[in-house]
Amino acid sequence: MTSRLPKLVAFDLDYTLWDFWIDTHVHPPLKRDPSTGKVIDSQRNPKTINFYRDVPHIMHRLQAADVTIAACSRTDAPSLAREALDLILIPPKTGDNNAKPIPAIKFFDQLEIYPSSKIKHFKKLHEKTGIPYDEMLFFDDEWRNQEVEELGVTFTLVPNGLNVRILEKGLKEWRKRHPVQVTEDVVGADSALI
Repeated sequence: MTSRLPKLVAFDLDYTLWDFWIDTHVHPPLKRDPSTGKVIDSQRNPKTINFYRDVPHIMHRLQAADVTIAACSRTDAPSLAREALDLILIPPKTGDNNAKPIPAIKFFDQLEIYPSSKIKHFKKLHEKTGIPYDEMLFFDDEWRNQEVEELGVTFTLVPNGLNVRILEKGLKEWRKRHPVQVTEDVVGADSALI
C-alpha cells in the first residue's frame, strides 16, 4: 500500500477544524490566557476557541511530510478567523519535550479566508502555488463545497469535525483516484531484450 500524499491539503475552518462558525458564534476581541494558553472570546460566558482534538496531530503529520497546508473558508469574518489561528497554540509533537507550542497559523502555508466560493479559493491556491488540482485534497463539513471536484480536487466530507479517521478516509480516496505510476526498471533485465 502506498503512503503517497497529495502535494496540498486544504481545510475549511468552521465545523471542520473547530466547532463553531467564527462569524456567528464568536465575539471579538479574542484573548489568550498567558498561564494556560487557552483562547477565549469576549462573551459574558466566554467561548473557548480551539481545534478538534486530532487536529494538532494532523497538522504535525502533514507538516513533517512537507505537504502544503491551506485554509479555505468563506467566512464573513476573515480577520477574526486569522486572529483565532494566530492565538490558538498547537502543542509540540509528542516526545518533543523541549519545544514550545506553536501558533496554529504557522502551520498554514496558504490562507484563502474571505467570502466567496470554494472554486475561487482553489483557483487562487493553484495560481499561487502552481500545484495541479489533482494533487489537492480538501476537507469540508458542507456537501455544497464538493463543487471543487469540477476542478479535479478530491473532496472529503467532514460530518462531525476533523479526526484521524476522516483524514485517512480522504487520503485513501485521493490515492484511489491517483495511483502511483510505477515504471519497471529494464536495466538488469535480459540484455538480449534491450
